[in-house]
Amino acid sequence: MFKINQMIGEGIEGTERVLSPGKGRGLRALKEFKVGDLVFACPAYTYVLTANERGGFCEFCFTRQEGLSKCGKCKQAYYCNVDCQKGDWPMHKLECSAMCSYGENWNPSETVRLVARIIVKKKMHPERTESERLLALREFESHLEKLDNEKNEMNQTDIAALRHFYSRHLDFPENAALNELFAGVNCNGFTIEDEELSHLGSAVFPDVALMNHSCSPNVIVTYKGTVAEVRAIQDISPGEEIFNSYIDLLYPTEDRNERLIDSYFFTCDCKECTTKSKDKAKMEIQKTLSTPPKQKEIQKMVKYAKNVIEEFRRANELLEICELSLEKMGSIFEETNVYMLHMMYQAMGVCLYMQDWDGAMRYGEKIVKPYSVHYPPYSLNVASMYLKLGRLYLGLEKKSLGVKALNKVWFALKPQIRDS
Repeated sequence: MFKINQMIGEGIEGTERVLSPGKGRGLRALKEFKVGDLVFACPAYTYVLTANERGGFCEFCFTRQEGLSKCGKCKQAYYCNVDCQKGDWPMHKLECSAMCSYGENWNPSETVRLVARIIVKKKMHPERTESERLLALREFESHLEKLDNEKNEMNQTDIAALRHFYSRHLDFPENAALNELFAGVNCNGFTIEDEELSHLGSAVFPDVALMNHSCSPNVIVTYKGTVAEVRAIQDISPGEEIFNSYIDLLYPTEDRNERLIDSYFFTCDCKECTTKSKDKAKMEIQKTLSTPPKQKEIQKMVKYAKNVIEEFRRANELLEICELSLEKMGSIFEETNVYMLHMMYQAMGVCLYMQDWDGAMRYGEKIVKPYSVHYPPYSLNVASMYLKLGRLYLGLEKKSLGVKALNKVWFALKPQIRDS
C-alpha cells in the first residue's frame, strides 16, 4: 500500500499531467526523450483475454505457449502454471461457474466481461492503483451527452447482458453509473495486440489514456503481456506535449476525422490534418487512364470502397469479394491507394486462413512498400507486414527474401526495442 501511494504521489518520472489548450487533460514531457526511449510503462488496471485465443495464451499473463494447463472446473481457461491460475482467480471466478452453468449459451461481449472485472477491481482496490499514477479510472470521460440513439441502445444491451450473465456474482451499481462506466470504457479502453497486430484482448490503462491524440504522434504504445509500454518515435523536448494516435493512420484526413468523431467525439487539428500532406498519395488515381476521372466519379468510388469494406465484414465468399472489389476499384485507383491496400490486406488475411501461402505472399508484396510511405516512421503496421512476409518467405523456402524481410522488421522496431 505504501509503495503504491508513494509512487502515485510522485507521478511518472519525466512527465507531468497538464491542461492542454483546446484538448483538456494531457501529458507533457519534463525531460528529453530520444527516438526509441521508453517514456513510461503502465500495467493494465484490469484486462480480459479474447475468447478466440483461449488455449493458446495464458489468461493471466498473456504468454503464448503450448501445453498450458486448463482450469479443472470450467475447462475453458488456460494457464502457464499454478501461480498464474491463482493470480487470475479473483477475476476468473466471476466466469468459471457461469460458464459451467450456461455452457454454449455463455456469450457476453468482451466489453461486458471487461466491465465486470472493473467492478470487481474497484471493490477489491478502492484506493488508486499503480495503473493510475496520473489519471484515475473514475476520471474517465464518458461523453454521455454526445451519444446518439444507437450508442445508447448498445450501452443498454451491454448492461442487460452484464446483469444476465453475472447476476450471481456481482453487486451492481445503479443503472446510471453502469451507463457511464460502459461509455467511459468504450472511449478509453485499449485493444491488446501481438507482434502481428492480431487482437489478443481488451484492457484499461488509465495513465496511457491520459495522452491526447495526434495524427502525427510522437509516441507509440506496444504491449508486453498485460503491460503497455509507451515509446518515443520522435525526439521529444522538455515542455512538449506527448501525443499518441487513437486510430489507424493509413487513411486520408477526412476518413480519420470521421472515425475520431464517431468514436471519440472530436476532430484533429494536428499538422498532418491541417496540411493534408499525405492525402494525395493515399488517394492515388490511375495514371494510365485516357481521361482523368471527375471528382464525382472518385467520390462515388470512395463510397463504393467504404460500402464493400463494411460488406466484407459480414460476408462468406470473402476472397471472391476482395478480388471483384479490387478489379472494380482498380479501374480508377492505383494499387497504392489506401482503399486498394485495405482490400488487399483483407485478401491476404483470407489467403492465410485458407493456407494459400503463395497468394498471401503476393498480396503482402504489393502492400508493404506503400505502407512504408503512408504510415509514419517506426510504424507497427509496417513492421508487422514485414514480419508476415518474412515468415511466408521462410515457409516457402525463399530464405534470402525471408532474412531480408525479417531484418526490416528489426529496423522498423529498433527505436522501440532500445533498453527493452
